[in-house]
Amino acid sequence: MRFDLPEDKRLVFESRIAIRWGDMDAMGHVNNTVYFRYLEMVRVDWLQSHGVPPDPDGSGPVIVNAFCNFHQQLEYPGDLLARFYVARPGRSSFETYTTLERTDRPGDIAASGGAKVVWADSNTKRSVPLPQWVRALLD
Repeated sequence: MRFDLPEDKRLVFESRIAIRWGDMDAMGHVNNTVYFRYLEMVRVDWLQSHGVPPDPDGSGPVIVNAFCNFHQQLEYPGDLLARFYVARPGRSSFETYTTLERTDRPGDIAASGGAKVVWADSNTKRSVPLPQWVRALLD
């Protein structure tokens, strides 16, 4: 299946994810909820690759929506190539998109998904402007 990313998205990160035996459900394929875990892993790995650990007492990313399109079933064993894209930075938010493909089937997208990320103050639970260093990662 072919998946076209809108033109305003920019590839910023790639990582590999091992499909684990425990990711599968009784039907013998990766459970739909696990795809959201894969998308989360890529977002967190991208931030950590820039030296951004979670900061429960400061400010940081909060997901306000998430989606996933399931193009093909995934099964164990295997490895995934995750491609992570960012787009549309605003005052306090930006969008993320990820494609997942098996490494033994290059270019064949198994799933695509994303999330809107809002930068928020952990204490006030309110959005705050994106820090300049985050904005630099998005531009």
